[in-house]
Amino acid sequence: EVQLVESGGGLVQPGGSLRLSCAASGFTFSRYAMSWVRQAPGKGLEWVSAINSGGGSTSYVDSVKGRFTISRDNAKNTVDLQMNSLKPEDTAVYYCAARAGYYSTSSEDYGYWGQGTQVIVSS
Repeated sequence: EVQLVESGGGLVQPGGSLRLSCAASGFTFSRYAMSWVRQAPGKGLEWVSAINSGGGSTSYVDSVKGRFTISRDNAKNTVDLQMNSLKPEDTAVYYCAARAGYYSTSSEDYGYWGQGTQVIVSS
């Protein structure tokens, strides 16, 4: 059974940091590209960041470039998202998602999804 379990969300003040983690099981993690996708209240899914299967290539939506960093550990089957300089507009449920092959910047291309973790940026 494929499982993606996110953790690390919470309430943080503007300018603060959070580190999200996603633990994967039930598939060959090292052969899958991984992404973080978010959904703000009342809005649709927004792809945020991706990393290829080997970890050597990453991509970010413009609004988080320079603030967020995606990384993965294929030995531990985990993918993380370090989020710094958080803004209220980063408030959303954050999902990790997996895709066989190379990464895509479209959330529709991902077949495996976690249950999400809530991030709230507010003073």
